[in-house]
Amino acid sequence: MSYRPADIRYDAMTYQRCGKSGVKLPAISLGLWHNFGGVDRFSNSRAMVRRAFDLGITHFDLANDYGPPPGSAEKTFGRILRRDLAPHRDELIISTKAGWPMWPGPYGNWGSRKYLIASLDQSLRRMELDYVDIFYHHRPDPETPLAETMGALDHAVRSGRALYAGISAYTPEQTSEAARLLRSLGTPCLIHQPKYSMLNRGIERGLLALLREQGIGCIAFSPLAQGLLTDRYLSGIPADSRAAKPHGFLKREEVTADVLARVRRLTECARARGQTLAQMALAWVLRHPEVTAVLVGASRPQHIADAVAALTHRSFASDELRTIDQILA
Repeated sequence: MSYRPADIRYDAMTYQRCGKSGVKLPAISLGLWHNFGGVDRFSNSRAMVRRAFDLGITHFDLANDYGPPPGSAEKTFGRILRRDLAPHRDELIISTKAGWPMWPGPYGNWGSRKYLIASLDQSLRRMELDYVDIFYHHRPDPETPLAETMGALDHAVRSGRALYAGISAYTPEQTSEAARLLRSLGTPCLIHQPKYSMLNRGIERGLLALLREQGIGCIAFSPLAQGLLTDRYLSGIPADSRAAKPHGFLKREEVTADVLARVRRLTECARARGQTLAQMALAWVLRHPEVTAVLVGASRPQHIADAVAALTHRSFASDELRTIDQILA
């Protein structure tokens, strides 16, 4: 049976302007970092993308190395696009990135023009797309001149391979210079993708203020700290969790007694608000006006619906924020 998206998909989702651009992103967006690789069940990956679109999620975020194996998440998403979403391509914001190791030799990593353009061409072939909406440099390169890297992003846009340029994991100082260079080339920096959650608050020390001043959007990845800010680990490490997977990015040693004690106290706060911990954690990240959207991962369709439900209660009383700060201190 062919897929027909829900007619009401745009009724409940919140769309927020990305910096000072003309682009709006769904406040909850779907990241394909995990559970969309070649090792994962295609039918489940497909069901998650369908559910997301039915809920008004129009932004799907990938990278060249997402899998495993690297590149397979883009192939999976390309299959889903062809089967289900091809008629709706103009309703979607599709992003990909390059910056981490992707192929052997000196040209398959970091931030050279050679690597970035070659990687983007490979990504387009894997997804069978003419262009992506956003192309990111995935991480700063300590050796390649920033002017070369930003020049490559500008070229990606001017050549029609991407509509917008973005950066990820840049410090405030690097972000300021990257934005200056892109502005001088006539391709403004649309968006920054930093890691941000209750357990990782680094962007509050300067980056958020800079993004506001520069008119750059912000989409936070790992807002649930790789699943730690859910009820998944309250009783130990489940066999099917990210911390239990050999290819996962959450390590067993990160699930400490101190972290779990904080998570339990935060769970009590969430229950008092009538939310799950995950929903409160997403609302907490979105409390900043500078944050355009959060990227959520999922292992089943219901996780996406649960995340979208966080938007029904986004505001915090001052005493709630004080309590959360005390727990996180």
